[in-house]
Amino acid sequence: MGITLFSMFFGAGNLILPPLLGVQAGSEVVPALLGFLVAGVGLPVLGIVVVALSGTLRELASRVHPVFARAFVALVYLAIGPCLAIPRTASTAFEMLAPLLPATLSLETWRVAFSAAFFVAAYVLAMHPGRLTRLLGRVTGPALIMLIVVVVASAALALAGASDLPAAAPVAPYDAGAATQGFLTGYQTMDLLASLTFGIVIAKNVRALGVTEDRGVMREVCRAGAIAGVLMVAVYAGLALVGFEQCASLAGATNGATVITASATGHFGVVGTVVVAAIFLLACLNVCIGLISCCGTYFSGEIPHLSYRVCALAFAAFSCAVSTLGLDAILAFSGSLLGVMYPVAIVLVLLGMLRRWTLSRPRVWRWVVAVTALVSVAEVALPLLGLPTGALPLSDAGFGWVVPALLAAAAACLAPSGEKDRPAGTEEQRQDPPRKETP
Repeated sequence: MGITLFSMFFGAGNLILPPLLGVQAGSEVVPALLGFLVAGVGLPVLGIVVVALSGTLRELASRVHPVFARAFVALVYLAIGPCLAIPRTASTAFEMLAPLLPATLSLETWRVAFSAAFFVAAYVLAMHPGRLTRLLGRVTGPALIMLIVVVVASAALALAGASDLPAAAPVAPYDAGAATQGFLTGYQTMDLLASLTFGIVIAKNVRALGVTEDRGVMREVCRAGAIAGVLMVAVYAGLALVGFEQCASLAGATNGATVITASATGHFGVVGTVVVAAIFLLACLNVCIGLISCCGTYFSGEIPHLSYRVCALAFAAFSCAVSTLGLDAILAFSGSLLGVMYPVAIVLVLLGMLRRWTLSRPRVWRWVVAVTALVSVAEVALPLLGLPTGALPLSDAGFGWVVPALLAAAAACLAPSGEKDRPAGTEEQRQDPPRKETP
């Protein structure tokens, strides 16, 4: 279960963000990596546990309000689907392939042609994904891990044989508060959002293996999360090491795909570039097929008059258009969207971890989530409108929502209520009407 969970998390963002962190953080790579690990590993593992405790993401979010739950779940699927994650698979694959393309056409022309072919293939295969995903899971997954081990080992040997470490000075955004910026960079893995949809899957698989008691299921889910967390820490640290080795020569790099390509090419020549491009292409295609299938299944269940084929085609076409903007543009856009969604997700996870205290205080859920969402939207919107920011404590570091959320929690506990708070109840005590479950 731990290896399964690791495979579910391991996508394009997990590959390209740590190397870029290593390049940009330079001599501050250790604190930056620690912050990244908290957001990219610690929070997703907690998300798995909280959703397993609550039942589903919708049940967790329903403690705020049913309308909020429906909207938030839809936003999570859109974020890990056509708005960010699906286009990023094509953009990442193209960045790895770009050094091998002939110069007969412009790079932008190649990008459009590649995106069109990539998403046509992804859509066709998403109609019958079973055989392909089994093949790619058995072949390209292990091959990708082996390649990472080879690239990381090469970087480690090069650093060990160097007379002095390439400890270049950190560049923006790690030149001020490296640990904090590392934490914020961890948002772009989107693993916390993904974990909110993965928890119920892992819990069901644990039950299918013969564990039936709730306490036993929770114990096994926690153990699986710990194993997946250890594997992710090892991979992230190794990829950050690859970036650190290149921090002097690639100081102006803007995405991690170019960093990995440069490292593999530097150590293994053109062969390294070809192998990296081929495996990234297959791995990203596999992830893209899975995400199109997942999002198509969810929204076709939510909107009955839309078939799975129509939803999958719409997501593939929209993702193709977004992917032509390029990886740098997608990463820049994701910062704003995730800056709004991640604080809300963090608050939901923390309240879920404190569920014994919060179940009898439903106002805490409503007030804290509402205040967090409003402050997060304001923090993202004000700079875009050219308005000044920084009035709230910690806002300069990107955590302006923390103090208002704490104040909202205190106010919800202390304020008198016109009507007696009704305990939210436990999962076993809820009497929700039966509904059709969607994957």
